[in-house]
Formats: sequence, C-alpha cells, structure tokens
Amino acid sequence: MVPEPRLQREWLNYAEAREVVGLSRVTLWKLVSAGEVEAAKVGRAVRINRESLSAYMKRSVEAPGGSVRG
Repeated sequence: MVPEPRLQREWLNYAEAREVVGLSRVTLWKLVSAGEVEAAKVGRAVRINRESLSAYMKRSVEAPGGSVRG
C-alpha cells in the first residue's frame, strides 16, 4: 500500500516557514516586514506564502557572491 502524499499548504505560519527554510522567526519577520516575501495578515495571524518564500531563497542563492542582503 502506497501512503497518501501529505498535503502541502500554500500559506504557512512562522513555525512552518521556519521548518521549510531553516531561518529564524526574527529573520522571517524581517523578510515579511521588508516585503521580500509575500504574507497575509488575518486578524492577528500572519501567513507566509510558500511559493514566495521559496522564490526568495532561490534569489538569495543566485545573488552575486551568494550573499544575502541583511
């Protein structure tokens, strides 16, 4: 029997985003605040777009010298 694939949510909370990319909550907060990654605020909850986060990580790898703006 083949296990069913786990559903990957499009919008992540901070804890889930940390698991996906391995960045700290503070770093994720800075990226969201700077508009580097797409996020939505629903009430007090913040959800980070998985695709936007992946695109940011890819851009940081492709940056000249491999450095990330801080």
